[in-house]
Amino acid sequence: MFSRISKRYDLLNTLMSFGRDRLWRELVLHHAGIPSEGSLLDLGTGTGKIAIDAKRKNPGLTVAALDLTTDMMKVGRSRGPDSGVLWINGDALNLPFEDERFDAVISGYLMRNVPDVGRAFREQLRVVKRGGRVVCLDTCPGGSHLLKPLVDLYFRIVIPLMGGLVSGQWDAYRYLPASIRKFNSPRELARIMEASGFTKVAFHTFMLETVAILVGERA
Repeated sequence: MFSRISKRYDLLNTLMSFGRDRLWRELVLHHAGIPSEGSLLDLGTGTGKIAIDAKRKNPGLTVAALDLTTDMMKVGRSRGPDSGVLWINGDALNLPFEDERFDAVISGYLMRNVPDVGRAFREQLRVVKRGGRVVCLDTCPGGSHLLKPLVDLYFRIVIPLMGGLVSGQWDAYRYLPASIRKFNSPRELARIMEASGFTKVAFHTFMLETVAILVGERA
């Protein structure tokens, strides 16, 4: 599915977030607190937007970008062939790295698409250095408030229609809102992070609590 939508993926993320996706990517890097000569792992990198931004802003970083879908990474590599990012085809549940390899681990819209959220967090905890941070950006069902019916309408009607028209992949953009409705709330994700062994867990929400950035640290 992600192979089929790879060429329109970034455009649709921008459209569906009303252009706020760039700010969220910047906040992910801000919360990661990566040393200037440090190492960063971007999990579920997709087209590598966050990884490429990190390397461009800090050329001294060692940046690895991992994804299960090679077609998504091919799009990213074609846009930044000289980015200096190391592209890796791999599984977020079985990371091909030794323990405590990275100063920070980040992900954008990954956790909603893994079959075992706790295991994915434990793998991220394993490969991050002591004192290093793991930062997760994802879309969530949204909280209970007066605008909840409008949020539900946007997810059920607007996103599938927009995604289908722009990408031609109607099934993929019916999957997206369905996966959001079944996903954890930011508070539930924070509890899973803590149960996975993270300390100083915190989260920040945006767009009526439908987007969240979670931060956890390896003690």
